[in-house]
Amino acid sequence: MTSPRQLALPILTALIWLSVPAAADSIKRIEHPDGRIEFTNVKSNNPGRVSSKNETVFRYRDDNGIVAYSGTQPSAADFEVISFHCYACDPDSQVDWRTTPLFSGRYETEIKAAAQEHDVDPALVRAVIHAESAFNEKALSPVGAQGLMQLMPGTALEVGVKNAMVAADNIRGGVTYLARMLQRFKGDTRLATAAYNAGPGAVSRYGGIPPYAETKAYVERVGILRERYASN
Repeated sequence: MTSPRQLALPILTALIWLSVPAAADSIKRIEHPDGRIEFTNVKSNNPGRVSSKNETVFRYRDDNGIVAYSGTQPSAADFEVISFHCYACDPDSQVDWRTTPLFSGRYETEIKAAAQEHDVDPALVRAVIHAESAFNEKALSPVGAQGLMQLMPGTALEVGVKNAMVAADNIRGGVTYLARMLQRFKGDTRLATAAYNAGPGAVSRYGGIPPYAETKAYVERVGILRERYASN
């Protein structure tokens, strides 16, 4: 899950844009002229802009063949650049959340199993995944939130997820955490989703949805998406 401080901008240079999936507001897969691959949902009006190091995450294989992540460009010849932020957190997003294409059917088995195990509405699970990553299982934020439900490493450990980049494990862990937030806030979906985004401490501290523009936008959009997935 992401907080209002987890926003990032992409590196964009001489891009070839390929939608994943093919929707105007979807995650983009970018192939650079030098062969690097970038996944991003961040739009830019300045294709020549180069971001600072702390706005980018590099994924590569180390000398032992292990997949690693770094905030600085690795010396490895082959690496991927991932720039990502919470899909539904940008208060200035131009996405029409009432008409944007849904991701119905994706990870249906995994979502249904996790939702039933924890007695959570599967439409809410889908809405959170959509809001967090737009169903991009490779999503990785600059601060380390991972996968479909953007689990932070500490949260993943807390809910027993060893590899948050495995879709089924990520969903199971994310739903486990979401269920805990629902229990903590007595079934209040708005407070639970606010806690998923900004942390339960912030919700308790403010006695409701924190006064963060990003969190307020996130809660509203999750609500819209949940209604749409429930009726889809």
